[in-house]
Amino acid sequence: MRNIKVLWGMIAVLLVAVVILSSVLMAHSLYPSPTDKHPDPQKQDGEAQILATIGEKKITLAELETQLLAAHGRELLDRMIDREVVRLEAKALGIEIADSEVQQEMKRMKQGYESEQAFLETMKNQLGLTPDTLKEDVYHKLLADKVAIHNIRISDEEVQAYIATHPDEFQTRVEFRLQQIVTASKEQAQRAMNDLSKGTDFAQVAKERSLDDATRDSGGDLGWLEEGDPFVSAPIMKTAKLLKQGEIGKPVEVDGKYVIVKLRERRETSKEEPAVVRERVRKDLALREAPPMKETLHTLRDKWKVTVQANF
Repeated sequence: MRNIKVLWGMIAVLLVAVVILSSVLMAHSLYPSPTDKHPDPQKQDGEAQILATIGEKKITLAELETQLLAAHGRELLDRMIDREVVRLEAKALGIEIADSEVQQEMKRMKQGYESEQAFLETMKNQLGLTPDTLKEDVYHKLLADKVAIHNIRISDEEVQAYIATHPDEFQTRVEFRLQQIVTASKEQAQRAMNDLSKGTDFAQVAKERSLDDATRDSGGDLGWLEEGDPFVSAPIMKTAKLLKQGEIGKPVEVDGKYVIVKLRERRETSKEEPAVVRERVRKDLALREAPPMKETLHTLRDKWKVTVQANF
């Protein structure tokens, strides 16, 4: 139930291609070229709409549209059809998606990111998704899920049984934002501790004394680490658990070196209200019993009499 990043990442990759194709087609319809308004019989179709020139080679809008339609046209059409048949079915069943449901799902997707801004920047920079297009995609996914499970009933007993047998999925996770100074010996560690005791900033001491190339330039910043992270040495994590925010621990030995750790911040994540957890589990269990989404969409296409041209 926690593979949220992977799932939405896969959905988003397809959405990027769809958005690009839609934008090009919309631009073509809203801003027809002079050639479209007053055709010149001596010019080839779309010749006036040159998008790029490489030497003597010219790439036109018509060529771009042809390539986009060939590569992504069917995906876009299928997406439009699926959303429409789901919308029709939801309307017939009286199913709606409240904005609060969309916001709750967005909140789940943000888990594991340092902040909301970091999440949105990742969606924008890596997947090309704006907050509006992401929100729209979430809405349609939730609507399709509700349609798929509308006639499936999961009892309270089944929900509680699942929660009881999968406690690790619902535990509150603790994360630490740590800084470190890595030294070669006890003596060097003590010199660093002396600097810190005089009030020298931890980041400054790390830049001057730490031997760790990966974190030295950032003032020893290790970023956010989840409790139990297998890639973090046990002595470092044990020290972090004992520290209060802003405190610096005593040097600990790690693989022959001596490490000084500072706890910058501590936070708990994935803490949901019990009612929210129960409904999330109920939905997930229902989706497991429902037919695969592809099969549901095929059934809806038949019900709402969808036809697609054979050559598209």
